[in-house]
Amino acid sequence: MGPDTMKLSVLADNNTLIDHYLTGEPGLSFLIETDGLKILFDTGYSDVFIQNAQKMGIGLLDLDYLVLSHGHLDHTWGLVHLVKYLTEAAIEKRQVRHPELVAHPGCFYPKPKPPLGNSGSLLTEAGAGLQFPLRLSRTPLWLTNNLVFLGEIEHTFDFEQVDTGKRKIVMPDGSIEPDQLRDDSALACRTPEGLVIVTGCSHAGICNIVEYARRVCGDERVLDIIGGLHLLDPGAERLEKTCHYLESLELQSLHACHCTSLSSKIALAGYCPVREVGTGMKLEW
Repeated sequence: MGPDTMKLSVLADNNTLIDHYLTGEPGLSFLIETDGLKILFDTGYSDVFIQNAQKMGIGLLDLDYLVLSHGHLDHTWGLVHLVKYLTEAAIEKRQVRHPELVAHPGCFYPKPKPPLGNSGSLLTEAGAGLQFPLRLSRTPLWLTNNLVFLGEIEHTFDFEQVDTGKRKIVMPDGSIEPDQLRDDSALACRTPEGLVIVTGCSHAGICNIVEYARRVCGDERVLDIIGGLHLLDPGAERLEKTCHYLESLELQSLHACHCTSLSSKIALAGYCPVREVGTGMKLEW
């Protein structure tokens, strides 16, 4: 793997691939390798990502970074299983590296969503801090010379307004507010051919995320996007404007998965080269 190469393995996604006897779940977890480092991006809902990694011959005891895209249960509840996995390995006197945990500060705030008491992380910030060195940042944080955690996404497009619905968030002072999902973030990786955007759910809006990544990285070219686009039941205007924006990027590929509905994928495929995603898939740029 050259210094400018980025590899990504799908450890958990809603879908699985034919002839790969792995497990899917409505969650997301990727393993990224670039610049000689290993980065776990999200942990899904359960221990499925650990089971799949083992079947794929991928080790998780030597991670450099653990990045959480946002605090929702389908991206963070696997964190408890990772803690158990690393703890048990340490007890067995295996060599273990506790990765630096990178996220937006709001990632660990409780997130009530009636009837759920908390749809956010099972671990509190303090609890996570006992297991991992924490780097919580609202501003962009460069993990390598080429890979950046974007922090809080600036909103550019009016058609990507956040619908809070029933979602609430408990602030550090105990007050409860509508959850604007400000903790939703993504990664951007610079490659010789352009940016690769890695996103969890894109609650901030995929167009907002891409536009912010272009500014942060100083590169207008976007090669690929992989992750959930949160286009489950978008309004007609939002879907149309999203399609036209992504078309303007002239993407090489669009790996839309997780929280992207079939109807949205079909619509996007009229404008972009939509590709299949599933547990067990490996990509390289």
